[in-house]
Amino acid sequence: MSSLFDKHALLKASFENLSALSPRNPFAVVIERPLSASIGLIEGRETLLFGTNNYLGLSQSGKAEEAAIETVRSMGVGTTGSRIANGTLSLHQKLEKKLTEVFRRRHAMVFSTGYQANLGTISALVNKDDTLFLDADSHASIYDGAKLSGAQVIRFRHNDPADLDRRLTRAKDTPGAKLIVVEGIYSMTGNIAPLREFVDVKKRHNVPILVDEAHSYGVVGKDGRGVAELQNCEKDIDFIVGTFSKALGTVGGYCVTDYDEIDLIRLCSRPYMFTASLPPEVIAATLANFEEIQSRPHLRDQLQQNARRLHAGFKSLGLPTSQFVSPVIAVTLEDVPTGITFWNKLLEAGVYVNLSLPPATPDDRPLLRCSVMASHSFGQIDQAIEAFGEVGRTLGVIS
Repeated sequence: MSSLFDKHALLKASFENLSALSPRNPFAVVIERPLSASIGLIEGRETLLFGTNNYLGLSQSGKAEEAAIETVRSMGVGTTGSRIANGTLSLHQKLEKKLTEVFRRRHAMVFSTGYQANLGTISALVNKDDTLFLDADSHASIYDGAKLSGAQVIRFRHNDPADLDRRLTRAKDTPGAKLIVVEGIYSMTGNIAPLREFVDVKKRHNVPILVDEAHSYGVVGKDGRGVAELQNCEKDIDFIVGTFSKALGTVGGYCVTDYDEIDLIRLCSRPYMFTASLPPEVIAATLANFEEIQSRPHLRDQLQQNARRLHAGFKSLGLPTSQFVSPVIAVTLEDVPTGITFWNKLLEAGVYVNLSLPPATPDDRPLLRCSVMASHSFGQIDQAIEAFGEVGRTLGVIS
């Protein structure tokens, strides 16, 4: 009789090989407690945090903390139900109204996580009779939404509007609805999508487009609304999906749109229908941080300065990284053993980054993924650059 875990034999062997190369599990690093937005205690050492996605440092927002504490005392800590059962509080409606105001859209719906926002929106918009056109480097939540939908998936080359145009042309007589899905800033590499060019393609073929702005909301654009705002094409984006767990520093996800049929999505989106809704204290903290983002635009300016400084530092060392300057900056290495050793030595030097390994990386090479924060000082950024330089020279990655 087969074991339930026989199917994971290759995964087990890969993990055992990884464990033989690394003195610690890179997928289970424990931040014992944050000392600030940019410093945490790891293995008893004060460690610079360059792998948290806490772009504006708002997970440590005093106003958000106070809002959460006050709400816990007045409304408790949970809802114990989904939005279509007993899980809709006035706070959920207030948050959705806030989203419509922030994004200047008619409608919004809130999910319990960013993952579920993609899963629930995509699977409600298309089904087995429809076709999805996905950027090849799309996040796992987008691919999982595609699987749940049952739609035919056609991948186009990363950030390549011409390739999307060709594939839409070939599929022009395919029956059923069509939907294009791209991201604003790609979470692994920090690459920024050419949304205006994608919009030109979508208009030419009259196909709606969904943009995941998870890593770009609060980060780019005059008012922080993301890449669509930055590239002046917001009005041509049909659906924007995002998360509260990056720049907003809390947890949850959302979809905003001008389509009046959004209530139909609520009735057929399984991740929305069958998941307990966001607890009230999380909503209160999120609302407080929306206000922080709107009232403190200098945080975005500081974030961009910090991103440019880290990116320039890596380039000056000769480290291979993206041409795009965004708060996600990844260093690409040639093989897994080097990636694992590099990551461990950085942590031992007091710098925590994310280690991303194949097959989760775009071109099957390991990445050292850094996320920059507005709360990083120039001194902390320079310390991280120095650590990368010392480890890189030790390992022969740079001369």
